[in-house]
Amino acid sequence: MTAAQGFFDARDLLLRHRTDYERAYAEFKWPKLDEFNWALDYFDVVAQGNHNPALWIVDDPAQQGLKLSYAQMAERSSQMANFLRRLGVARGDRLLLMLPNRVELWDVMLAAMKLGAIVLPATTQLSPDDVRDRVQIGGANVVVVDSVETAKFDGLDAALKRISVGAPRDGWTDIAGAYESSPAFTPDGITRASDPMLLYFTSGTTSKPKLVEHTHQSYPVGHLSTMYWIGLQPDDIHWNISSPGWAKHAWSCFFAPWNAQACVFVFNFARFVPKETLDVLVRCNVTTLCAPPTVWRMLVQEPLASYPVKLREIVGAGEPLNPEIIERVRHAWNITIRDGYGQTETTCQIGNPPGQPVVPGSMGRPLPGYRVELVDADDHPVTEGEIALPLDARPLGLMTGYANNAKATEHAMRNGYYHTSDVAMRRDDGYLVYVGRSDDVFKSSDYRLSPFELESVLIEHEAIAEAAVVPSNDPLRLSVPKAFVTVRHGFEAGPELARDVFRFSREKLAPYKRIRRLQFSDLPKTISGKIRRVELRRRELERTAEPARLPDEYWEEDFPELRNGNGN
Repeated sequence: MTAAQGFFDARDLLLRHRTDYERAYAEFKWPKLDEFNWALDYFDVVAQGNHNPALWIVDDPAQQGLKLSYAQMAERSSQMANFLRRLGVARGDRLLLMLPNRVELWDVMLAAMKLGAIVLPATTQLSPDDVRDRVQIGGANVVVVDSVETAKFDGLDAALKRISVGAPRDGWTDIAGAYESSPAFTPDGITRASDPMLLYFTSGTTSKPKLVEHTHQSYPVGHLSTMYWIGLQPDDIHWNISSPGWAKHAWSCFFAPWNAQACVFVFNFARFVPKETLDVLVRCNVTTLCAPPTVWRMLVQEPLASYPVKLREIVGAGEPLNPEIIERVRHAWNITIRDGYGQTETTCQIGNPPGQPVVPGSMGRPLPGYRVELVDADDHPVTEGEIALPLDARPLGLMTGYANNAKATEHAMRNGYYHTSDVAMRRDDGYLVYVGRSDDVFKSSDYRLSPFELESVLIEHEAIAEAAVVPSNDPLRLSVPKAFVTVRHGFEAGPELARDVFRFSREKLAPYKRIRRLQFSDLPKTISGKIRRVELRRRELERTAEPARLPDEYWEEDFPELRNGNGN
């Protein structure tokens, strides 16, 4: 048996029972792997002589775009691996990858796997301060960066290997030279399935980001559950609307579709336009679509029934889906959006796979390979409690831990469970309903935000004494960050200060983290002096449409001069 045979067998079982949940859940077992390199032992194997499309990138909705086969991607990534090796990139090196959706992102991901280098994905939205933190905390010694972002790395350690993608930059190695390398790649040794492969930064409730460590099996093999949830089949054209740098991009723009030997489709839009997106879906015959609820809420504002899509499966993840949105899409296309749940720390744990009844408001049932318990504060089983994964049946898709934080790992893995910090309720029929976060972290659009991180930036402003950030209801993004702030002596609350705070927020924070609403207010506190965010959250949750503004409340939209034309 080859190193990858167990993986192939597990995958084929899920493909055979794509619509038979009970049988797939009962019969599926994670493969036991010792030596395993997904890029070499799986991808290159299925790519041999395979001229089916693996990657299709469209930049202009009126053009065909770039379409590459499995065979071409295998060859390109081997050339990239040889190129990186020539630059001194070796097994165990840490490579910060900061690219938009361009082919080099997939080439480098595959090449790094072949080399045994560890990838630290990063969004291009990061600020220079964010970049410095990630290089230092992540211990990166190689960076592959889009040329327009290279200035963010100015002033960093000169020993950093710097590779640019796009227009050449002084002091940077141009990645274009990679495609002159040999397409014949020979690994320098074996890859253990348990070797680290990916490190994702996650914002928790502290200012120091944690590094989620995944291995050569936990994400490549672990995403068999994600493949099953989406319902992917060979030859599908799969579009996952997600930005690079986030775990969801690896979920559904890389591992899940390629596990099924489907085609990864990408449409690069400068600004999300629902009509344009729908036109592309039709013109390019996309068969499966994954999008965050924010996108679905925008799409249903269009006359969906007038778009003859070829979609067979559609899913949503990142936050709970509104039943009204599900019904409007079903009415127009006769397809049901199926919800799913997972984390950066895991693959898809819970979902509604194809062919199963979808219970309105539910995120589904445990997926093949995952046992899910709900536990109380003492880790006793309950019908409503924290979602927890028993470690005596450890799912392969679970991270090894937080690479830079043993204490956080120990806390997350305590008492024989991996604790998700998410709360759910189990219905009598076994379906799970999402309740909310057990801490203060919240979702805005598809991004997970840490109040502590945003507050830490706000109190750097000379006029702000204290700050508390909570989610505020928003019809499009589900919620947006709202800051309650108290003003230092000598400063006056009002529109001028609000404008300055919003400007400060835009300068200091990545677009997805910016404060969108602001209220000057005293902060409720416990007797020991701790801010009661729970009370502020409740205030926002219970707000009605009127009045549109509370006393001393300002919204970013009140200051159109702050807009810079980038749609954020």
